[in-house]
Amino acid sequence: MRIRKSTEQDVPRMLAIYARARRFMAEHGNPNQWGPRQWPPEALLHRDIAEGHSYVCLNDADEVVGTFFFVQGKDVEPTYRGIEGGAWLDDSPYGVVHRIASDGSERGIGRFCMNWALDQCGHMRIDTHGDNTVMQNLVTSLGFVHCGTIYVTEDNDPRLAYEKVGR
Repeated sequence: MRIRKSTEQDVPRMLAIYARARRFMAEHGNPNQWGPRQWPPEALLHRDIAEGHSYVCLNDADEVVGTFFFVQGKDVEPTYRGIEGGAWLDDSPYGVVHRIASDGSERGIGRFCMNWALDQCGHMRIDTHGDNTVMQNLVTSLGFVHCGTIYVTEDNDPRLAYEKVGR
């Protein structure tokens, strides 16, 4: 597998992957994180591509099998400025992955994408819905530590906030 920046030509495939991810989430006890709002909206994908923060994961046949948003820097995620019930581990610049999804065709796509992002910066933060046990299991298996609760602007549902410092 390999990672590359998304292009406008990838958008239809990315939308199909997100539709599959919403179904998967609903089938695995997480119908509310993306489902009710049909998240993410297509306009956001176009913006992410234009800003250079959208990525796709390709399998060995060069087929797009996963997609995600990645950005890194100091305070790059405004919703992470406030955290309840805990604290972040480190105040240095960090990377953030959002909207990670796979088509389910191969095992380990999410892990591959997360490890790629960790390799880019070595310090990451991520959040997920309390019902998203699949993502919670992935990040804890990668050594992320639960740091508290954050809130996103898209809805009022609390998000579990995780951080990993050092590769």
